[in-house]
Amino acid sequence: MAPEFICGRGALELAGRYARNFGMKQVLLVTDRGVRAAGWAGAVADSLTEAGVSFTVFDAISPNPRSRQVMVGAEVYVAEECNGIITVGGGSPMDCAKGIGIAGSSRRDILGFEGIDRVSVPTPPLICIPTTAGSSADVSQFAIITDETRKRKVAIVSKMIVPDISLLDPEPLTTMPRELTVDTGMDTLSHAVEAYVSNASSPMTDVHALEAIRLLTSALPAAIAEPENLDLRFSTLLASLHAGLAFSNASLGAVHAMAHSLGGAYDLSHGRCNALLLEHVMAANYGAASDRYDRIGAIIGGGETTPAERVAAFRRTLGITETLAAAGVREDAIPALAAAAYADPCMVTNPHNLTCEEIERIYDDAL
Repeated sequence: MAPEFICGRGALELAGRYARNFGMKQVLLVTDRGVRAAGWAGAVADSLTEAGVSFTVFDAISPNPRSRQVMVGAEVYVAEECNGIITVGGGSPMDCAKGIGIAGSSRRDILGFEGIDRVSVPTPPLICIPTTAGSSADVSQFAIITDETRKRKVAIVSKMIVPDISLLDPEPLTTMPRELTVDTGMDTLSHAVEAYVSNASSPMTDVHALEAIRLLTSALPAAIAEPENLDLRFSTLLASLHAGLAFSNASLGAVHAMAHSLGGAYDLSHGRCNALLLEHVMAANYGAASDRYDRIGAIIGGGETTPAERVAAFRRTLGITETLAAAGVREDAIPALAAAAYADPCMVTNPHNLTCEEIERIYDDAL
């Protein structure tokens, strides 16, 4: 399962053409204020104008998008009589756009769609233009929305929300700050690792997962050193694409389940949560998928160390040296975090059937 995707410099400029091809008359252009300030939303708007497609901009979106933001966007979508959505940005605008499509079509609260295959009403055409290399929301059947009342993240998984097309242009990645480059890169690595060891993996998802790991571990440190290098940025974008195709079909595991719990409770960066958890989950899962973890370790390299230790060394080379405690996570919060992670849909495909107590120990190891 995969959307259409167009790769290469200048792909962003095709937004208007594809909007017209999909019969979009009035587009809701979903983005955030940072992407607007960088000029990428404006470039998409120019493409739409040139193609004769009208649009309304919706940019009231925060990192870890909230359910109320989705519902406000859905109200705008309906009020403006839109018949298509284009989103330009990172994972937050893309997830919010998916939620807007669900809520705008069904006229129901987005939180009612938590879980797997619960979206029954077709969503409007969706074009994604990622400005980060990590979330893979532009090719996946996942949308992660924060329930701000309960301080937890809701995972919506449905084939209905796979975007129609992704326009993968490396130029928008050049305006990412270093920290965002690092965090989204570690999100890519976490996607690929979890898809490869997932109990729903297949020979096809394995190809994508392993290539994502190879590309990411090679290109990300270089892209951090040379942020204007479009070839390196494209390699990280391609790694994100491969990882997205892998996990959208094989699903994820405990790293993402636990990161969703952390992000909902503490409003932390999703990629950073993954980075601080990945090695600890790998160590806990190792006995259930040792051959696969060993192959991951061989790709990363690192001498006579375990795969988990190699991932830990890799993240340290990127400058991620803190712990969950340094990020503000308290030990007394672990039981509630573990309970939320245990109930997350991503936990279903973790290679080891973790108990709540085991999840608590992983959080404790990461403190």
